[in-house]
Amino acid sequence: MNRFTNISNTELSHYIDEWVRGERDRQIMKRRLIDCICLEPLAEEFDLTVDRIKQIVYHWQKILKTHIPVYVDYAQLLS
Repeated sequence: MNRFTNISNTELSHYIDEWVRGERDRQIMKRRLIDCICLEPLAEEFDLTVDRIKQIVYHWQKILKTHIPVYVDYAQLLS
């Protein structure tokens, strides 16, 4: 699981606003990363498939990882 550490929700929101393109994708990323909403409820909320939500989240997480220095990938740490 991916987490941002040592960063406030306000800072994370700022990074999302700065680096995530498209209002819908920004809303999805904020709901996922700040509000910790699971993929299935997000799919219902935004009238998309779970697979499409996964694609959006993974794509923008990859972008955000390059711009947020305190990003930690716990899955890699456990391997």
